[in-house]
Amino acid sequence: MKKVSDESSKARILDAATALFAQKGFDGTSIREICKNAGVNLCMISYYWGGKKELYQGIIENLLEKQLEYSKEFLDLSKKPEEMSIKECFELLMKIADKFVDFFYKNISSDLIVLLLKEQQRPDFIVKSPVLDYMRSVVARILNKNVNDRVVIFKTLFLLSQINSPRILPAFSLRLLGQEDFCKEDISIIKDNIKLYIKTVIGGNIKEEKND
Repeated sequence: MKKVSDESSKARILDAATALFAQKGFDGTSIREICKNAGVNLCMISYYWGGKKELYQGIIENLLEKQLEYSKEFLDLSKKPEEMSIKECFELLMKIADKFVDFFYKNISSDLIVLLLKEQQRPDFIVKSPVLDYMRSVVARILNKNVNDRVVIFKTLFLLSQINSPRILPAFSLRLLGQEDFCKEDISIIKDNIKLYIKTVIGGNIKEEKND
């Protein structure tokens, strides 16, 4: 078992690397600078990741691991959406969206958002997230379409944008409010907006199922 101090060093490296990569990019950031900002020995990068490229990928993997562990508290990924009713999937999607808001606004730093936005522009960047894939499967069941249908893909994308847009566009949210962070009332408004989106744009098939 790793020592607590080791885990603390790993967390500091991830935080320092995320901030520097977001500010300076991959090529503009050195391993020495990351270790200096994290307050750790240079060899710690090799110990945990092997090199700068692996550390960069490790930031994304760490986020996905946290997301997966968090989701296990309220989501059973072994339960197939196609074996559930549309109504059950609709209620589950509401729950997933609600929990995603809590995760996104508590666990994603501004530096990590910048890093993720930059990564999205790379043609070779593909997110392998079991949780996001599962959510898309739930949307597909509600819409009674294939998981790879373009309607499913875009409606899932727009749902995710409802969740993260206030964080991604702080000039149109926090700065207009004169705040540095989101308060409980803000989170409540965001959740209400997401629920409205799900009911209006995704939930239309519930009545159809009842009438069949």
